Amino acid sequence: MMDRVTSAFHEPQGLFFHGGALFYGLAGYALGLYGLFSENLWINAGATLLLGHAMTICAYLIHECGHNTVFRSNDSNARLGQILNWVCGTSYGTFEDIRYKHFRHHMDNDDAAWFMCDEYFERHPHLVRAIKFLEWFYIPAHDLVMHFITLFGAFIIPQRKDQRLRNAVVILVRGGAFFTVLFFNPKAAGLYVIAYLLMIHILRFKDGLQHDYGSNPTLFQQDPPSRFGGRATEQAHTFSNPECLKYDWPNYMTLCFGFHNAHHQRPTVPWYKLPAYHREQFGTEPARVIPLKMQLRMYHRYRVHRVTHSGGDLAGLPEPWEKEYLERARAGKLYGGNAVSFLNSF
Repeated sequence: MMDRVTSAFHEPQGLFFHGGALFYGLAGYALGLYGLFSENLWINAGATLLLGHAMTICAYLIHECGHNTVFRSNDSNARLGQILNWVCGTSYGTFEDIRYKHFRHHMDNDDAAWFMCDEYFERHPHLVRAIKFLEWFYIPAHDLVMHFITLFGAFIIPQRKDQRLRNAVVILVRGGAFFTVLFFNPKAAGLYVIAYLLMIHILRFKDGLQHDYGSNPTLFQQDPPSRFGGRATEQAHTFSNPECLKYDWPNYMTLCFGFHNAHHQRPTVPWYKLPAYHREQFGTEPARVIPLKMQLRMYHRYRVHRVTHSGGDLAGLPEPWEKEYLERARAGKLYGGNAVSFLNSF
């Protein structure tokens, strides 16, 4: 029996690593939700943190499922991805939409998109001012715009109008559950929102420094021109921001997603092998990665300016590219990006 379970995973080690991450994600989600209803404020606080991080781990497992690194069967990866999509609150769209956009990211060395956020903001300055105000208070309003589109995606994106019935059913199910909790236990509903915002913060913290190129409105184009220029070009525009270069275990907090050069070098390497693969391919030189201290500094310092990539002490500086991008990031002199999560399928 155990051999059959082990053989279902992409490789034998997957039972321990993927299985452990999945157990933590789902058990943490269940325990976290349960703890939100406690009358003890300390339990509420711990449950909120646990829930936010458990959803984060589930989100990174969706990424693993998209690359078919969890199970041998592509169908099994897809089924797990669909389940985790519900856990992460992105089930209004489909797992296959997420996987397709992310594959385009790897195949084109690009961020193929439908919604051009920067262009939209240029036409709506009042919205930008409101977003900047909220971002100052660490409310990830920029990303919430994207999650709003996810919520009503089939009714907003013309190419996905065939999903409207499914989209409406998911809205009714999830919306009904949330507003029921809100009515009977507003505190628990509010804490769930905080946990969800925590997940958004972690995801965009990791995503925001990993590439130096912007969005390209080619997601639904037939045979669009590709920016891909070969492996060397892909690596030149990809950057790693691990939690720790010396030890592997701190990176497990985000399933080693910070080893992004290694991930792009070979996307089928499972998360728990990325630190070793990074050392094999790129060595252990700290100058090859963005230090965690600088990641945190930039995330805090430029949280408002990041919305429009303008203002502050970086105003007037040319847009960095390739090696200069890494140098600026290591010096803590980048705005970084928002709203580029792999969970956004448009």
